[in-house]
Amino acid sequence: MIGQAIKHYEIEEQLGKGGMGVVYRARDTRLGRAVAIKLLPPEFTKDPDRKGRFLQEARAASAVNHPAIAQIYDVDEGESGVFIAMELVHGKTVKALVQARELDLLGALEVGLQVAGGLQKAHEAGIVHRDIKPENVMVTPDGHAKILDFGLAKLMEPAGGSPDEVSHMETLARTQAGMVLGTPRYMSPEQARGQAVDHRSDIFSFGVLLYEMVTGQLPFSGNTPVDTLHAIAFEETRPITQIRANLPPSLQRVISRCLRKRAPDRYPDCKELSADLKTVQREAESGISAKVTLGERLREQLASLGGLTPRAWIVPTAVGALLVAVLAAFFLRDKDPFGSLIGLGIVGLFVWRRHRNRRPRLSRKFTARARRLPEVRIVALEGTKLTVVVDQAVAKTYVRLNAILDGINGAMFYGDPFTITITDELGPEEVRTLLKGPGILFMRDEPAARQARPA
Repeated sequence: MIGQAIKHYEIEEQLGKGGMGVVYRARDTRLGRAVAIKLLPPEFTKDPDRKGRFLQEARAASAVNHPAIAQIYDVDEGESGVFIAMELVHGKTVKALVQARELDLLGALEVGLQVAGGLQKAHEAGIVHRDIKPENVMVTPDGHAKILDFGLAKLMEPAGGSPDEVSHMETLARTQAGMVLGTPRYMSPEQARGQAVDHRSDIFSFGVLLYEMVTGQLPFSGNTPVDTLHAIAFEETRPITQIRANLPPSLQRVISRCLRKRAPDRYPDCKELSADLKTVQREAESGISAKVTLGERLREQLASLGGLTPRAWIVPTAVGALLVAVLAAFFLRDKDPFGSLIGLGIVGLFVWRRHRNRRPRLSRKFTARARRLPEVRIVALEGTKLTVVVDQAVAKTYVRLNAILDGINGAMFYGDPFTITITDELGPEEVRTLLKGPGILFMRDEPAARQARPA
């Protein structure tokens, strides 16, 4: 193909090859610009109905203009088959960036925000991508994300829905190198079950993408494609804070909502998703952790319980039944109810004491962990607000301290959680004022700090 022409596009070099066709660098002789040409395999375009639906969707996608969407210039058919002429994007795929560990938290959030913005624009135009995955998102050298291959997933939908045709498409999916290998891991539950999808399917796949960007791992995987699809449809994911303890809990809440099994439980659109992601980004940049109310935490717990399978309910149900049986046996076998009341009173006194001292105890626990970070200079507490002064407030310090705080707040169960402010911008006078206050929990032993201590 090199040196040949498809319509008015001169093929210059091959850029890549996969199950969805071969990609070439070409020159548009009419407009004098470089483009990417994707020549689609004939197996996916020989059916007139499927080809017609694909062409209709691809042309609709070409009308969507957004900085995060690789622009489709042309969709046509030449002697070599159906092809798409699109914007030539230089850079690396998100898959390559994840594998090379080139994405930090802030970088992943920025890419996620750009992709969410592009999806919102497409969804407003009635276009569903259906195949959001790291290979379909490019990041240019100047940091701009571009979503690729809008409309191509239409080719994978059988035209008539007959069992023979579905089987034929599944065979193609397994034999075409690189097309579905990995793609099932990013499917929504409704895709995995072969049901109709809407824009909320893209939101689920976006959640998988975001999960992989910040952890380097996939939330759903199995030894076979069937095992993977079963995990997507029925199993819950490990929280990202269990994989990387330094990730902010607010990001876990965003990802968890994206990955709800039922489409109505997910974000209704990418606009609301983007708003929550921007909040996470502001927290990561400023070092201020947002307060999570008890009601929000209870709603999240109840929502996660709603996704449990009958098998997953076995352990909590057995533990609850065991506790009830132990308490019943304690009261029924004891012939002296007065003694039982004394015992319960002692237990109640112990619990009340633990409750009364829980906030000072938890603040000391936070301080003991935070002081292990070499960049931490001062830890102070005023009410429920923790102030941490560090040498340099970088994203890594922020996520570590917020991970510690998340663990502390998780042990509180009820009441107002601690909030945190992380700063490196306090001047000498502000530091002295802070040190003279009553809420100092830790102060790094250094000459400047010793001079600032009150007499």
